[in-house]
Amino acid sequence: MTGLRIAVILGSTRPGRNGKAVADWVVDRAGARTAAAYELVDLADYPLPHLDEPVPPSRGLPYRQDHTRAWAAKISEFDGYVFVTPEYNRSTTGVLKNAIDYLHKEWADKAAAFVSYGTLGGVRAVEHLRTVASELQLAHVRQQLSFSMFSDFENFSLFKPAAHHDDLATTLFDQLESWATALRTVRA
Repeated sequence: MTGLRIAVILGSTRPGRNGKAVADWVVDRAGARTAAAYELVDLADYPLPHLDEPVPPSRGLPYRQDHTRAWAAKISEFDGYVFVTPEYNRSTTGVLKNAIDYLHKEWADKAAAFVSYGTLGGVRAVEHLRTVASELQLAHVRQQLSFSMFSDFENFSLFKPAAHHDDLATTLFDQLESWATALRTVRA
């Protein structure tokens, strides 16, 4: 089965964010892949207020807000996701957590991978996201990419990842595409 669609979700909307360069790097590295098409989904393009649906999304009732329906329609297009997140205060960003919380069935039985950055590589943000993903039945792969603000960024702002990340990215894509393919049968 081919034709997988994978979203690279940019989980920061902060002015001057470093995440855009990281997400662009992920999309660029994924560009040569033949089993899946990767697309950048920037949360800045989906300005979601704090969760304002009157019923929890896990109830499976129709969404009432136009912004929720637009976000759900976008996320529904994909078989898997690469979440790109900085680490803020030992976790992910509020905007990414909010965007995830808006939906439920759109995430279920799909695959996820994580790319993070921060002073400690953003690993604690990913730990938090793995817990959230598990609750949503979003199967996450083992391989992750963690970029250090000290060694993968010049002056903490210009993204210059070390060469060893290329091989790790290939492993991440291989795992993600494998799981995304397998999970299509679960959703069918």
